[in-house]
Amino acid sequence: MKVFTYSEARQNLSNLLIIAQNEEVEIRRKDGTVFSLIAKKRKTASPFDVAGIKTKATTENILDAVSDSRMN
Repeated sequence: MKVFTYSEARQNLSNLLIIAQNEEVEIRRKDGTVFSLIAKKRKTASPFDVAGIKTKATTENILDAVSDSRMN
């Protein structure tokens, strides 16, 4: 884990973010407050990728429901 003072972190933010991709980084203020910086993992799945469900509805039931909703 790398540790930076607030001033060092501010001056080297770009490098600090690169380091945080691989390991945790701590930023310490003069008043003793400590902040931890770690990169979030990227989500590779689409938000539209949802699990299917089992139902007794047939294709005909679904098409009828869609048709009915369009007539109203």
